[in-house]
Amino acid sequence: MRFSLFDSPLCCIAWLLRLCSVLFPAMLAARPFQQAPDSASSISAPADTATIVRPSEAPAFPLPADTAVGVPQTEPYRLRPFDMITNLPEDWWLWTKEVFNVENIPTIAWLGVLTGMTIHADYESWQQLKRPYDDSHIFREFSNRGVDMGDGKFQFGIAAAFGLYGFVASDQRALRTASQTVEVILSCGAVVQLLKHITGRESPVVTTTPTGRWDFFPNQIEYHKHVPHYDAFPSGHIATALATLTVVANNYPEATWIRYIGYPAVTLVGVGLVATSIHWWSDIPLGLALGWSFGTIVASRQPPAAVPEDQSLRSSSRLLSPQPYLGILSDGTPSIGLSWSW
Repeated sequence: MRFSLFDSPLCCIAWLLRLCSVLFPAMLAARPFQQAPDSASSISAPADTATIVRPSEAPAFPLPADTAVGVPQTEPYRLRPFDMITNLPEDWWLWTKEVFNVENIPTIAWLGVLTGMTIHADYESWQQLKRPYDDSHIFREFSNRGVDMGDGKFQFGIAAAFGLYGFVASDQRALRTASQTVEVILSCGAVVQLLKHITGRESPVVTTTPTGRWDFFPNQIEYHKHVPHYDAFPSGHIATALATLTVVANNYPEATWIRYIGYPAVTLVGVGLVATSIHWWSDIPLGLALGWSFGTIVASRQPPAAVPEDQSLRSSSRLLSPQPYLGILSDGTPSIGLSWSW
């Protein structure tokens, strides 16, 4: 009897969940990202320090700009309209400096070994998802929606939603989240595209070998004429999805439910990418690492400081500033509420 690690789609999903559970702690165990001493940034409080509150005690969500969590305030921080563009060179510099150092050699080596191991099983694991994708309408729709959540338009939509709310409610934290979401898509996406143009790996949908042909430093004219033949490694979809989740979760550390929803959603993206033959499983680990690292760097910028009462960043009309909140009912059921005051 032949035994395979990827005997069913559910096994593949479990494999990706296990990969996430191993990858993230390994990253966290490495030297944490730190801003340069002369940088005007600081890292916000970790999500595991958040306290669950009941609706009657729940603070507004998003919190007002003068209640930033876990950050010592010195002078007011003002979000500039083009921070999402002007911060890019610093993002790339910090990422290069923080990733490529002696302390991270074990993590980088482990990531390489993990990628190599998944390359060895790429064909079998891809087929185990491709068959149900071809045969099952439900699984096909499930996989397609997963891909949609990582294609960039979904993430830009999240940024637009935060931006609209922040503009209407004069909420600086929402505006900062919108700006940082766009920033992380651009900064992480540029590195992903650079690596794709260097590695030139075939996607499963057009593969000519069991695990995809690698054409390092491919002809760029051919690349742009036949993109699927060269752009599999690493996965930009999974990198964008995790980078956006990291930015949003770090900007709202008290909303622990974001991670409980977000990580399964990122898993769905990964399953969809393999099932639809866009990516191999081995394209996923480096994509996750890029998304997490850039998301952490971008989200660690200093949040707005407290401002004088006469310079409040919130709307002068409270009717235009609804206050959503999250909490736990007496029976333990999660709850969401929305309130106005006048």
